[in-house]
Amino acid sequence: MTAPRCVLQNDFLSLEVAPLGAEMQSLRTSAGDDLLWNGDATFWSGRAPVLFPIVGRAVDDVIAVADHKAPMSQHGFARRSLFALQDQTDVSCSHILTQNSKSLAVYPFDFTLKVTHRLERNTVQVTAQVQNNSAQTMPFGFGFHPAFCWPLPNAGRAAHYVTLATHSTPDMHKLDDGLLDPQPLPSPFVEGKLAIDEDLFTEGALVFPNGSEALRYGPAKGLTLEFQFHNLPDLALWRPKGAPFLCIEPWHGTASYTGDGPQISQRPNSIALAPEAVVEFGYEVTVRM
Repeated sequence: MTAPRCVLQNDFLSLEVAPLGAEMQSLRTSAGDDLLWNGDATFWSGRAPVLFPIVGRAVDDVIAVADHKAPMSQHGFARRSLFALQDQTDVSCSHILTQNSKSLAVYPFDFTLKVTHRLERNTVQVTAQVQNNSAQTMPFGFGFHPAFCWPLPNAGRAAHYVTLATHSTPDMHKLDDGLLDPQPLPSPFVEGKLAIDEDLFTEGALVFPNGSEALRYGPAKGLTLEFQFHNLPDLALWRPKGAPFLCIEPWHGTASYTGDGPQISQRPNSIALAPEAVVEFGYEVTVRM
């Protein structure tokens, strides 16, 4: 029997979260307008996966921890793992994932990953806590991969932009077969502003190490989404050709560089979590009308 989804609601928003991957399934305004991608596999079956214990691909899809080597697909195993519901209220729910025989075969650590979704007025808060329950330091990467509608509700053909709160122009890296090209490229942002169009992602996702702690997505007028990121310094943007969504992905860690080895600890911006230590990540999305 499939575990039920958590349904959260307040006067402003409604949200559904599935136990598989602790993944958001829908996000709607009180007027019933969809903000989150619906997971149509024609373009991409994901909606808002959680990325752990790696972000992006590994060279040859093989990871290593010291002498332990194992196959691992892009973005790790959490997104395809069944989480247990820990608690739920009308406006929040928490799901937990811990190690099991299958995870230990590829990633030899005892861990607890807790993902919490909460509605606070017109804001969605998503937090994740990772605890290392092993006796040795645990290397990993972590990220979120939510996809939001493009265009946003009632925007019609209005141009959409991603605008960084810092108005900066961060260097961009491209992906080569899912691996990060170490050579930085000139930023496509102009004074922190990037127009989203059909041609922007012809070569795949755009990755911005040390991207931004906050940004705005949407048209110049009308409904927009404002993002705040916590302990997630890397940013990726992705949209398959013709897809009616844009992924806005805050990460701590990225795909391996082309030519790198398999060690997780040597991946860009990898985290080394001490035994019994806990680290938290999160983002907030505020809906502005």
